Amino acid sequence: MSISASVSRFITYYSRYGFVATIRHLGLDTRRLFLNHIVVFYCDLSRQITSPAKLPRSLKVERLTSYAELELQDLQKMTSFGDSKQAHRNIRERFEHGASLWLIWSEDILAAYSWSVRGHTIEPYYFPLAPDDVRLFDFFTFPKFRGRAILWFLLTYILHTLRGEGAARVFGAAAEWNQASLSLYKMTPFQRLGLARTYKVFGYTFIRWVESEAMQQVQKETERRNRELTLARPHE
Repeated sequence: MSISASVSRFITYYSRYGFVATIRHLGLDTRRLFLNHIVVFYCDLSRQITSPAKLPRSLKVERLTSYAELELQDLQKMTSFGDSKQAHRNIRERFEHGASLWLIWSEDILAAYSWSVRGHTIEPYYFPLAPDDVRLFDFFTFPKFRGRAILWFLLTYILHTLRGEGAARVFGAAAEWNQASLSLYKMTPFQRLGLARTYKVFGYTFIRWVESEAMQQVQKETERRNRELTLARPHE
């Protein structure tokens, strides 16, 4: 990012949120420079037997699978941060790759959302996924609704729904500096898989695992599931 673009971004943020919020944001950017790894989590749905927490009457969840289902006011709200044109392109691309968008409303106001995709990933991932694996990504809570555990309700709802659809495992990730996301995963059935960092060189993505507590177990399970699914397919 150029210096002029950085200054413009700073001025825009300051005009929207004020001095105190801007200082906090600068502190967060500083932390990102030093805590630049990703913590990877996974949840084995076959071991989850508890029912999800009942949604309060004020909350409502909806799952969308196409761009056409997205209401204009919700789309505008989701793309109001940063580069709106790029945000529109990202949303279209995700739907085209079979991703689902999970929206949660509080008193009929869009409060938070998340994405999921099954059997593959849109961008290079840390390891291959089996067809019945799901990746969760891009959790976001709008500022007005933060601190209300809304994402926790959404996440438990998603896990329960995916389990009912026959998904086997769900993978998620959070930046090492993002304490809010790390705390969210710790309050759910997710387990820590490891700590990784990605690099892009000449268009190729490389992954370095700093910690990988359960990686071998997960990779063996993925290979087993892929073999079973291959054998179950009718021979041509």
